[in-house]
Amino acid sequence: MSDDKGSRPTSFEDRLDQARRRQGLDASNSDPAQAGKGAAGGNAMAVGLRVGVELVSALVVAVAIGWWLDRTFHTLPVFLIVFVLLGGAAGIANVWRLLGPGRAAPPKR
Repeated sequence: MSDDKGSRPTSFEDRLDQARRRQGLDASNSDPAQAGKGAAGGNAMAVGLRVGVELVSALVVAVAIGWWLDRTFHTLPVFLIVFVLLGGAAGIANVWRLLGPGRAAPPKR
């Protein structure tokens, strides 16, 4: 090996930190457990749209399942009511996972 490579970092972590610094990323946060916490970040409009999509999609799926069960078993809208409640709870649980405690705050601009 030649000595001209002496100034270059040798370990993967050193090279990764150097590349992150060049790109303007935070090199101090190299903990993999903390890496996924910024997933809910981004701008406010993106987060708001995702919250709306999470709620609406959970309700649409729940209404479709409840309606299909009611038509299949020829019942009153019992299944529809039950699944609307379950879909609403599922949508709120998804939003809670997205924005709940323990999540990193979105970056301020």
